[in-house]
Order: sequence, then structure tokens, then C-alpha cells
Amino acid sequence: MLYTIVQKNSYQDSIVLMLLTNRLNTIAGVKKASVMMGTPANKDIFKTGGLHTSELEQASSNDMAIVLDIAEEDEQLIEEVLATIDEFLKEKSQGGNEKGTETVKTWDKALTLGEDANVVVFSIPGTHAALEIEHALKENKHVFCFSDNIALEDEVRLKQLAHEKGLLLMGPDCGTGIINGIPVAFTNAIRKGSIGVVGASGTGIQEVTTLIHKLGGGVTNAIGTGGRDLKAEVGGITLKDSVATLENDPDTKVIVVISKPPAPSVRDEVLDLLRGSTKPVVTIFLGEEPTDHEENLYRAYTLEEAAEIAVQLMNDQEVTMSQEDLAAPAYQFTAEQTGITGLYSGGTLAYEAAMLVKRGLGLSDTHTSEDGYILKDGVHEILDLGDDIYTQGKPHPMIDPTKRQEMLAAAADKKTTAIILLDDVLGYGSHENMAQELAPTIKEIKGKAQAEGRDLAIIATIVGTDEDPQNMTEQAAILEDAGVILCTSNAQAVKLALILLGHPLTMPERQVLAKKVSSQATPAPSKAMMNLLTNDSFINVGLRSFSEAITSHNGKVVQFDWQPIAGGNVTLQKALQFLNKVELG
Repeated sequence: MLYTIVQKNSYQDSIVLMLLTNRLNTIAGVKKASVMMGTPANKDIFKTGGLHTSELEQASSNDMAIVLDIAEEDEQLIEEVLATIDEFLKEKSQGGNEKGTETVKTWDKALTLGEDANVVVFSIPGTHAALEIEHALKENKHVFCFSDNIALEDEVRLKQLAHEKGLLLMGPDCGTGIINGIPVAFTNAIRKGSIGVVGASGTGIQEVTTLIHKLGGGVTNAIGTGGRDLKAEVGGITLKDSVATLENDPDTKVIVVISKPPAPSVRDEVLDLLRGSTKPVVTIFLGEEPTDHEENLYRAYTLEEAAEIAVQLMNDQEVTMSQEDLAAPAYQFTAEQTGITGLYSGGTLAYEAAMLVKRGLGLSDTHTSEDGYILKDGVHEILDLGDDIYTQGKPHPMIDPTKRQEMLAAAADKKTTAIILLDDVLGYGSHENMAQELAPTIKEIKGKAQAEGRDLAIIATIVGTDEDPQNMTEQAAILEDAGVILCTSNAQAVKLALILLGHPLTMPERQVLAKKVSSQATPAPSKAMMNLLTNDSFINVGLRSFSEAITSHNGKVVQFDWQPIAGGNVTLQKALQFLNKVELG
């Protein structure tokens, strides 16, 4: 039976809701639990998941709705669930008050206490985010927007507004950033250095910056733009302004630009801008096969290569492409075992894996990623488990191992699977010990395959550093003990998989040509953009865990415990905003 609990006026952020769902699912007698805010969209998700009840219709956007699938109505079980909810929320409400953090519940107080803050970080539902972003920009604050599901036309309008005011709108759907050495959102702990990064890819930034760290380099700033910034409609507004800012930063010696393939017109504009830089630049447009470098403008093919070139340039070394010989362990695959399966929590890592597998095996897959598959060609499958199809109303795979455990078992059961590729993404916001969660499943599937007379190779990479909140050395030991082959990068993991299947990957040769003449000088950044690079104070609107990451690196935060006004009705919110403008005018 389904039992519904609606807690009125108990707005909680998405991470809290996900973690509470996980906690309730551990209670004996609860077959399944789901916890969401009572928005119309979430009610649809309850319906899709077979957990909708008539009581949910009474819940508003500010109400927390809990639906339990239990055998029968059990008063003692319900009391245990309610006590668990109260205890969990009490724990969370007592958190987030670390040194350097002030907590408020209104914009006026946030702006008063955060007068010196240059950046507002948003992690609130996308349906409400555009209005709040506009508010922050009009208060002359840079914006880092983790929120997604914001209309493209709103993104264009708001980025144009930010540009006109000399501000940066990082996002929407911006998952990773480092500002003045301070991690924002899902970010690793990276030493400070002289490499500046601009990226339209969250896990792309994480892979490159962690590899820079491992190679002995460091990062000044890593500015996320959001995944749509290089679409033709947006025109690369944030990326161009970010490049101009890093070009004028005396602490940045090398600039790295990361993106999936941009719109051709935007790519040409970006390359033209980069040719005007006085600093060496490394670009990687994943999915494109670069032909040659230009003087001081280097075109990387993999995320690893981008990091290696950047560190070589930082150290004033000659740029050379490493051709490391990977030692292939002995595996005895059956005649049927010819397939590679990639189960990634990082979308860009999945994209890179698919690109390399297609090159190595000569595949011409044109599969779209609408259903989470980045590659689906016969026995070969590469999935982005962070795709919306897997995360609607459910925790992201960087937080919750459940979906990946399930799909590991399913992939291993296929007689055609020879190799499974994985990532373990560390850093702020990620699971505290993902290796420990995945290891039992890995041991089980390897043992089962062996009992059936099959070898099964599990190859993984850890995206992290020795300074991350998780213990990277411990993560590696747990995975290796479970029988996982660890590689230092995602590119190396895929190359090793191809070697095991007898298809070693040949990387494209490139030479350094004379730099083409730029048609423009790098524009001068605003004073506000330059001030961003030395910012150590933030207003965090939404997820408390983002405040914790900032304060852990000696940043200052005003934690704004945001709730939607007007009962979450966006039309009423716009009307109130308009009336407020009239009153102020």
C-alpha cells in the first residue's frame, strides 16, 4: 500500500531530499520511499514512478511530500519514519553554520550581510531560477548557476544583461567552478597555480584540473560557462568574457578552454579571439579531431592531453605528446566477449569514452544521448548515468550508487560484455566513499562471470586529488582489492580497453604551424570581472553543502535558505516582481 505524509511549509533543497529518501529506504518495512517538494512537476514524477496518491494533490510547492510503499498501514512503522524525518532534518538544520557562514532567509538580509560578496551561487529549482538570477545581476553580482531546466531564451537574455553590466553569468547547469582557489559546487580541491581554465563542461573541468594537480601544476581560476554557452543562440557570451578576464589576469600564465563541439560559427569566433591572446592557450573541443596546432594555440584531442600540454607550457617546456605504453594484463575472453560497456557518472567522461571507442573500433554510431546512451552500437554501449532520464526525482550517480550497481549487474550478465568502464568522481558534493559502495557489486559480478567460465575486466579512473575530502589513496585500494584495473585518466582507461580487445588506438599526429592572424584584439574586461578573480566572499542561495565547500577553503559565505514566494506560483512571482519595480520606480 502507499502511505503519504505531507509536511506543510517545509521547503528543503534537492540534496537534502535525495539524502532523506536514501535514509528512509534503509528502514525495515519500507519497500520504497520517495521524498520531493509538492510541485506540479514532482507530482508527475510520482505518477511516473507509480507512487502517486490523492493526498499529494493537497501539497503545494513549499510542502515536502513523502510517499511510502509499505506492506500495510503500521502505526509503529509510521512513527519510526516520522522520527527519522525529524532527526534527519534537525541534523541538517544544525549543519552549515561553520566559521565564515551567516544564515538568512530574505534577499534584503543576504545583500546586507553579503555586501562584499561578488558572486551569488544558485542551486534552486530551474522554474524559479531566472527571476532570482535577474535580481542578483541587477544588484551587480556575478552569478554561478548550478540550477538547470532554465529556458534557452532566458539564458540568452540574462547573459546579455550580465555582459552589458560587466558581469559573468556562469551557467545555467554549471556544475563546477574554482574562483580564487575556492571550490564552487561539485568541484575538487586543486592547488593554486598559474593555469586558468574556462569550460562548458563540469566533469571536463574536473578531469583536466585534477590531472593538472597530479602533474604538479595548479589553477588560478576555473570558470564554468554552462553547457549551452557555445550554442549558436547564446554565442559563447560567458566564455568570451571569461577568456578576456583571464587574459588580463597577471597570475594566469596559460589558458585552457574546454567544450563539447561548439556551433561552427561560435567555434570560429572563439578561435579568432584566442589567436589574439598574448598567453599560450590550449583548447579541447571534444568530438572534434584536431589536425594541427598553431603557435601558442594548441589543439588537444583528449582531456588528459589538454592537462599535459598546459603543464608543459606552464613550465616553459617544449610541447610533446606522450605515447605511454600501457601494460595489458592477461584476460581470457570467450569468442562472444567483444563488447565494451561504459557506466559513467560524468557526462563529459562518457562523451570522451564514446569518442575514443568509435575511433578505435571504426564505428560510425550516430546515436543521440536522449535516452542516456552516448554510444550504442551493437555490443558496445557508453551511458551517461547523470542524464535526466536517470536522475528525475532520484539522486545523481555521483551521490547515490544504486543505479550503477544495478547496471553493473545487468552489463555483466550479458555474454557479450568483455570490459566495463567506470569513473569514481571525488570532490565536494560527491559521495563520501563511492568505492566502498561499488566494490561488493564488482566482486560479485566478477565472481559470477568467472564461475561461468568468463573473464570480466573492470577498468576505472579516479577523478580526484590528494586534497579532496575523500581519501583518494583509500578509494584506489578498495577498487584494486575488488579486482578493478585503475588508470590515471579516462583516456588511458579507454585506450587500455581497446588494447585488451586487440584494437590499440593510434592518436592523430599534429605539427605546430604559424598562428593565423586574429581579426580582433582581446577586449578589455570590466573592473567587476577582474575583481571576481580575487573574490573570497559569496552568497549561496540553495544547497548548504556548497557553503561548506567554500568555508573549507577559507571563503566567506552568506547562506540564503531560499523558499519560493507566492506558494511557488511563477506567474504570481513575476507579477510581484513587476509591482516591486513600479514601486521602486
